[in-house]
Amino acid sequence: MAPAHIPELAAGPRWRSADLLSDLHLQAAEPATAQAWRRLLLEDTAADAVFILGDLFEAWPGDDVLAQPGFEADCAQVLRQAAQRRPVFFMHGNRDFLVGEAFSQATGVQLLADPTVLAFGTARWLLSHGDALCLGDTEYLRFRARVRDPQWQRELLSRPLPERQALARSLRAESEDRKRSGATYADVDAPEARGWLGAAHATTLVHGHTHRPGDHDLGGGLRRIVLSDWDLAAQPPRADVLRLSADGTARRLPLA
Repeated sequence: MAPAHIPELAAGPRWRSADLLSDLHLQAAEPATAQAWRRLLLEDTAADAVFILGDLFEAWPGDDVLAQPGFEADCAQVLRQAAQRRPVFFMHGNRDFLVGEAFSQATGVQLLADPTVLAFGTARWLLSHGDALCLGDTEYLRFRARVRDPQWQRELLSRPLPERQALARSLRAESEDRKRSGATYADVDAPEARGWLGAAHATTLVHGHTHRPGDHDLGGGLRRIVLSDWDLAAQPPRADVLRLSADGTARRLPLA
């Protein structure tokens, strides 16, 4: 069922382009991916805004992690520098759902609801992480409903940071085990995607989460664009940005 209310973000009047990315799964153990992301934000992009549609981090134990030196604090510094140059927007994913207002204040990154309509030039783009659209993954959707509950989050965040970090490592290990087992993941449900687009009065859905980059015709003039995940250590390496232009076009920019 489509959300009852879908917020709208109007592009800046002088925006010519916006870069969209997701599923970087940044972690200290994969420095090549983190370095490519840093280079994009601080050196390479010529876009007027950057949208990160979830799973920027492999895990996020809570905003208080920024109070200690380490990988997360280093990433926050990159975001802070980037946000001083152009608007940077962040939407929660299934790995970094505990990102909160303290993160936003520390970095200057603007938090987006999932989904959000981006009204840009001649087009309306419906932006989402995409996980809520994978209706076939019923086990995950039950997990999602639990961890997105504000009371559940408050109780978790009241626990000591080391305990939360250990929990994040455990969830990450479970995910890796599932990948190695060859388990398949549900894709976005096409009728549900069409329902969301209708509710948003938009023609194109852009999302991540599935790690299945592609461009899908949903019929009736509707379209679904899937962002690439990032892994610079893979063979071949993966790192794409989707650049939206004010004329309503979208094109992929391979960075790997």
